[in-house]
Amino acid sequence: MSDMSVGVVVFPGSNCDHDTEHAVASFPGIKSVMLWHNDHDLQDAKAIILPGGFSYGDYLRAGSIARFSPIMKEVIEFARKGFPVLGICNGFQVLLESGLLEGALSRNRDKKFLCSQTHIRAVNGSTIFTSLYPEDEVLSIPIAHGQGNYFAPPEVIESLEEHQQIVFKYTDAGGKITDEANPNGSLNNIAGIVNRQGNVLGLMPHPERASEKLLGSLDGRGLFESLFLHIAEV
Repeated sequence: MSDMSVGVVVFPGSNCDHDTEHAVASFPGIKSVMLWHNDHDLQDAKAIILPGGFSYGDYLRAGSIARFSPIMKEVIEFARKGFPVLGICNGFQVLLESGLLEGALSRNRDKKFLCSQTHIRAVNGSTIFTSLYPEDEVLSIPIAHGQGNYFAPPEVIESLEEHQQIVFKYTDAGGKITDEANPNGSLNNIAGIVNRQGNVLGLMPHPERASEKLLGSLDGRGLFESLFLHIAEV
């Protein structure tokens, strides 16, 4: 049986594309395929990942130009058909700009670029991206962003909570959700959300940078493994 393909989109300015490619390809039976921003062919990918970086130099605002790249027309259609799409950091920003997820991301609370190890918890373990995480497990996964402060109108936040669309929240090392554990000021300590259909996830932390022992943490592997288990079963 041939390997399943997972597409990694490459925008001008992406700088986590090969990190993501490396993490994806470390799983048996999975082949990572690099998809250039000008392409219209998703190359039979079973899932699409929008990696971190500074697409198009983050001109105007993060993710706003990438949203109009040719490949995103295909990614949006792919997502609307119910196929899995994962956006990491700048990829999360692109998903929000594309309307595949609700809300927006602004500059971090202290107006500084943050690059550090952080703790998050999968507060919804029933998604296709989190099914293999034990309940209440605290994950150590790095962040690296300047515009990771998630916000949305109160009615959107209420809807996200009601429909269990908030998937990850920033916590302290003990798993407590506190303001001190919130690195960027995101409302309700939100680190990642999923769409109502459950097939599109965006998060600010970098699971690909916590995918092997050499990097200091394996906690990001559960996200990829959950996703790949899902596409293998479909």
